[in-house]
Amino acid sequence: MEYKRKISLMLLALTAVMWSVGGLLIKLVNVHPFFIAGTRSLIAAVIITIYVRKPRFTWSFPQIAAAAAYALTVTAFVLANKYTTAANAILIQYTAPIYVALFSGWLLKEKVTRLDWITIAVVFCGMILFFLDDLDTRGLAGNIFALISGVGFGFFPIFMRMQKNGSPIESVILGNLTAALAGIPFIFAAAPTAMEWFYLVILGVFQLGISYILFSHAIKHTAALEATLITMIEPILNPIWVLIFLGEKPGAHAIIGGIIVISAITLRSVITSSARKN
Repeated sequence: MEYKRKISLMLLALTAVMWSVGGLLIKLVNVHPFFIAGTRSLIAAVIITIYVRKPRFTWSFPQIAAAAAYALTVTAFVLANKYTTAANAILIQYTAPIYVALFSGWLLKEKVTRLDWITIAVVFCGMILFFLDDLDTRGLAGNIFALISGVGFGFFPIFMRMQKNGSPIESVILGNLTAALAGIPFIFAAAPTAMEWFYLVILGVFQLGISYILFSHAIKHTAALEATLITMIEPILNPIWVLIFLGEKPGAHAIIGGIIVISAITLRSVITSSARKN
């Protein structure tokens, strides 16, 4: 069981790397955000369905609730990136651990320890530092969408974890199809270039499709809060892609914040692993 947990943590880290390119690619596609959200989700739904082959839709409460939380997360995140800064979008979205900590004990009966709360506090302090150089109050609508995305991202692992003895990946298929349906009215209002279509394919295949296949497997062997904390690697990598592809350099606060966040996540994992062995 411990071996499966370690593999799951590595899969979660890889998932976070794939997720991290989302903000950059979304900004590189200059069409309506609902078209972006719908198209990438449709591609992802096809990829995941091919992988699953024969999806099992039970229409249970956890399956439907996870799908709704997923659709809310991915759609609102695209809207947030279009209407506010990438820093605002990702920072506000990553209020998710608060919702996980508050509700996982009630919904999953998973104990939230003092170490979890300390880690959350340290991580958020680090993330505030990380985005202090770029954070502003512009784009109120985008900030609201980012907050909505954070709520969805917080509840998503909880409802996925409820299906740990089943097959939670069907929730991701349903969530992607829901997001795709929301983008249908905007199909004829968009005319992506060839390069933009390439970005959309990358978003659908890798940033959503394969990444959530990995996430669905990993969540079965990790606690909901732990999964959310590990995937906080995502906002650390976002500015690195921006630096490489757009030439934007992170400031000193961002570097310090990144070190704090990664250190906190790593330290918690080491402490938790040692406690399990003992």
